[in-house]
Amino acid sequence: MSYSGSGNSGGDAWRSGGGVQPHAFDPDLQPELFRGVLTRRVFAFLIDLVVLSVPVILGYIFIAVFGLITLGLGWALFWLAWPATIVWAIVYYGSSIGGPHSATIGMRVMDLELRTWYGAPGYFVLGATHAVLFWVSVSFLTPLVLLVGLFNGRRRLLHDIILGTVVINSSVRTQVAPAMRPH
Repeated sequence: MSYSGSGNSGGDAWRSGGGVQPHAFDPDLQPELFRGVLTRRVFAFLIDLVVLSVPVILGYIFIAVFGLITLGLGWALFWLAWPATIVWAIVYYGSSIGGPHSATIGMRVMDLELRTWYGAPGYFVLGATHAVLFWVSVSFLTPLVLLVGLFNGRRRLLHDIILGTVVINSSVRTQVAPAMRPH
């Protein structure tokens, strides 16, 4: 990567040898990569919600029982439950999307995977940011923001577009599309 230009000229720009990489997944040439993705993302989300909820519910039950045993002193741990829930969700999404399958458990069950727009697999920070941006966009812009996926060929949601990611059919990618375009 090099910087070209000097001073205040209009040609100042950071360049990466080959310029901007093209999209690795084309909905016109490879429509099977995107077929049914939105519907399966909904079910994957529900599965992930269950996976996230089970340890949280067990944690709350543990704190409640611990509070009874300690005659109420253990209930002071309830103030840690909400921050721990958020940390757990971020670690779950970051480690699963950053893992070898580039997908959460729900996404793997639904045969989906997250890739960058140029075809690279996900990584921890991308997965964590993806989850945070999803929750922020849905919280502030209402769930109607999810309708964005109906109006683009790659079936990307708003947080996918902002982060430069795409969710595709995993088994189809291994048969049709390259994992990552060469630089």
